[in-house]
Amino acid sequence: MTPFDFDAVVVGAGAVGLACGRALSRRGQVVLVLEAMDHIGQGVSSRNSEVIHAGLYYPTGSLKARFCVEGRRALYTWLESHKIDHRKCGKLVVATRPEEVPAIERIFEQATTNGVEGLGHLTGAQARALEPALNAHAAILSPESGVFASHDYMLSLQGEIEDGGGSVVVSTPFERAELLPGGGFRITAGGEGGATVTARHLVTAPGLQAQTVAGRIEGFRPDQIPAGHFGKGVYFRFTGRAPFERLIYPPPIPGALGIHYRRDLGGQAVFGPDLEYVAGEDYSVDPARAESFADYIRRFWPGLPDGALTPDYAGIRPKLHGPGEPQPDFQLRGRDSHGIDRLVALFGIESPGLTSSLAIGEAVAAMLGA
Repeated sequence: MTPFDFDAVVVGAGAVGLACGRALSRRGQVVLVLEAMDHIGQGVSSRNSEVIHAGLYYPTGSLKARFCVEGRRALYTWLESHKIDHRKCGKLVVATRPEEVPAIERIFEQATTNGVEGLGHLTGAQARALEPALNAHAAILSPESGVFASHDYMLSLQGEIEDGGGSVVVSTPFERAELLPGGGFRITAGGEGGATVTARHLVTAPGLQAQTVAGRIEGFRPDQIPAGHFGKGVYFRFTGRAPFERLIYPPPIPGALGIHYRRDLGGQAVFGPDLEYVAGEDYSVDPARAESFADYIRRFWPGLPDGALTPDYAGIRPKLHGPGEPQPDFQLRGRDSHGIDRLVALFGIESPGLTSSLAIGEAVAAMLGA
């Protein structure tokens, strides 16, 4: 009999935390997932574009490049097998004027290096044949990109954990973890379901709270906790008929992919996100930003009517870089980094974290030797 209450405790019931729990569960581990909020997936995982990324943008050899491609392939299989609503609609990365062509050509080359399938070069006329309302001088077609019902996906991950004998407990914030003399952890959680439990392994995947949680683990040195930044992005919804079937992306902006278009699974057009660095978790959307959104959108959709954008929602991404700094890779920190056995701490899991979640979960389980 194991001397621990659980084989593994995972902090955070967003898509990545649940995928880590599922990966450990499928290896025979009894898993407890702790979530501070009242429902699963209420943080970063519920405030994004619900886009399945093909893996176009990420540097050669990076975890983002590897996990996005692996995760995307696994995700489509998962969505099919679990009958979760999704649409492989494809994406056009658009140069709206000649000077943007080199940028999308670099994306094509990087995506090819990353092993993304089915990419194609399109002239402006070919792009407009697919999407007549589009302004395009040239474009890249990525047929593997799509959209999906992310909350249903997270519910399916929760179901797999519970089917394996584990538990997902909400309203139970992580408070601290102490190291046990023979290895493992004594973990204290608060809230309505508060308790102290022991576990052989500990995984932290709490999104925006990654640095705070790491600081509450005994022995986790402050110099091994990367600085975090909050990158806020807002979304606006178009009230009329959706103008495009495919995802439409201009070239990326510094630090993010920039304001893009998607037709959601309900058939409505949504634009965003932009990027603004903020001090805290402010999810308000200023209606006055519709004007700057409209100016940007008309670069690729000149037909956007005046006054047609309405504020929708905002998301905040757990960034490891500040304004003007290079965008770093995902960080999965194990014993080699922080010196603590049986602990994997995740930092900076922003886009494409949702697409990458199954691959991240498998990597975490492998790091723990599970």
